[in-house]
Amino acid sequence: MPATERLETTKIREKFKDGLLKVKEDRGDTFLCVKREIIPQVIEFLKTDPDLQYNYFSEALAVDYSRWADERDLPERFEVIYNLMSLKAFSRIFIKLGVNDGQKVPTCKHVFLGAEYPEREMNDMFGIVFEGNEQTQRFLMPDDWVGYPLRKEFPLGGEDVLFDKGERGPAVEDVSMPHAGESFEGKTGSGEVAGR
Repeated sequence: MPATERLETTKIREKFKDGLLKVKEDRGDTFLCVKREIIPQVIEFLKTDPDLQYNYFSEALAVDYSRWADERDLPERFEVIYNLMSLKAFSRIFIKLGVNDGQKVPTCKHVFLGAEYPEREMNDMFGIVFEGNEQTQRFLMPDDWVGYPLRKEFPLGGEDVLFDKGERGPAVEDVSMPHAGESFEGKTGSGEVAGR
């Protein structure tokens, strides 16, 4: 154990032993990779421990690493990351877990109510199922939508846009118009496009 290890890491290591898979320090942030099955207990411990008090839930998000060729923290296809903040110490910590298709992640909505909607969003956009926070219909996407739009194999564009009055518009690649933020021949913006 390094002498400079954060208190959070030491306490998680002592409490959960082999449940802590990896610790990563990057640009002043600490990432604790834990086993999927113990995520609610880890989050609860960080929240209630009197020395830590990570009682502010910032966000939860997912990443699809199915086409990532570089080194990764966890071997599973998806990573779910919980971002917590301690208002006592004014510090932030990231808790990561790995999950594959067909595996379920225990929900953390009973620890932080704010985790309910991000978990539902991850289910709707990636197909990651959170046990105890299952949904019977789509959350962000239309009920008849097929697939999970944030997965790497999901096709980009090619579908007409459905407007509010039931009219269909052109797909993204059918209409390509440059805008002021695009780079043309090494310049950003131009008089003709930006109207400047």
